Amino acid sequence: MDFQHSPRVTELQNRLNAFMKEHVYPNEHTFAEQVQKNRWVSPPIVEELKAKAKAQGLWNLFMPGREHGGAGLTNLEYAPLAEIMGRVFWAAEVFNCSAPDTGNMEVFARYATPEQQKKWLEPLLEGRIRSAYVMTEPNVASSDATNVELSIRAEGDEYVINGTKWFATGAMHENCKIFIVMGKTDPDNPNRHLQQSQVLVERGTPGMLIKRPLSTLGYWEEPHGHAEIVFDNVRVPKSNLLLGEGRGFEIAQGRLGPGRIHHCMRVIGAAQRALEYACKRVENRVAFGKKLSTQGSVREAIAVMASKVEMCRLMTLRAADKMDRVGNKEAKDLIAMAKIMVPQLGFEVIDMAIQMHGAGGLTGDYFLAEAFNYARWCRIADGPDQVHMMALGKQVIQELSAL
Repeated sequence: MDFQHSPRVTELQNRLNAFMKEHVYPNEHTFAEQVQKNRWVSPPIVEELKAKAKAQGLWNLFMPGREHGGAGLTNLEYAPLAEIMGRVFWAAEVFNCSAPDTGNMEVFARYATPEQQKKWLEPLLEGRIRSAYVMTEPNVASSDATNVELSIRAEGDEYVINGTKWFATGAMHENCKIFIVMGKTDPDNPNRHLQQSQVLVERGTPGMLIKRPLSTLGYWEEPHGHAEIVFDNVRVPKSNLLLGEGRGFEIAQGRLGPGRIHHCMRVIGAAQRALEYACKRVENRVAFGKKLSTQGSVREAIAVMASKVEMCRLMTLRAADKMDRVGNKEAKDLIAMAKIMVPQLGFEVIDMAIQMHGAGGLTGDYFLAEAFNYARWCRIADGPDQVHMMALGKQVIQELSAL
């Protein structure tokens, strides 16, 4: 097994790190100030940096293959790059590599018609619009996707949509123009995995109401945000259907695998940066007459933090490698392991770094509190830990009990 990155990936790492150092880190407070002035619009600094990143070829690095303008990177090659972007919560958007747009672009690339791709994928790839994936519902356990209740009823040449969704990430952004909505077209089908379909709903379609933004641990995560959305007799043409009726669960499974591993990559970046902050803090902070870094308990904590970050990194790289070799479906075991452990361990690392920063670690003076929030909600996003553990446990028992 070769643990060395290819020359191309190493070169991209160097370029990304240089870009972050020159343009992103110095503008973290600028971003915070600008986003408060106009909450649901990309701050001017983001649009400025997007143009710079695009000009430097640091654009759409997530997109596999080259058919749709992707960089042609594998999951394994993209992992260390996503880690760098994850060091600042909003940085991925600068490179057009932010969720949920990355997953939505892959949906359009894999499942959309040429007409749908022309209308929505192309402007997404160019960074001109944003999108939302609308799956979770407030009244059912949406971690089981077969539970969704939103109705998508065929009527003539249209579908009529009724129901309520929430935690639609990206929906608050003013530039979010297209919503991928999952609901039931055939609720009585005896096969529960064939009841669902996914349709495209444009922003401003009559009957679609963005009811309110939703915070996570007090963070509104501007400018993309999370939203509760009500669909009240929303009508869309049947040409807005993705892939085919009854294929919604299939699309969801195809989308969420890469999305889960991308979250893990970014969490590692946040945890690595938290570890670096912690090391600088303890080396420069004096308590009880000596540096914190000389305290045995502090050294032990740093050792544990570094070990957890490296465990996360190796687990994620191995999952990415298996995805590349045998496909996302066959790699579901390692994807699940990473999705269970990386946000949890990353969360623990960030929490320990906050503790070393004292009360300041809870404030906006450092990136730590926002990273803490991100790592925490990653344990629920794209499926809570318990669902992944249930599925993984079943798979492991079947495989190992047969030996």
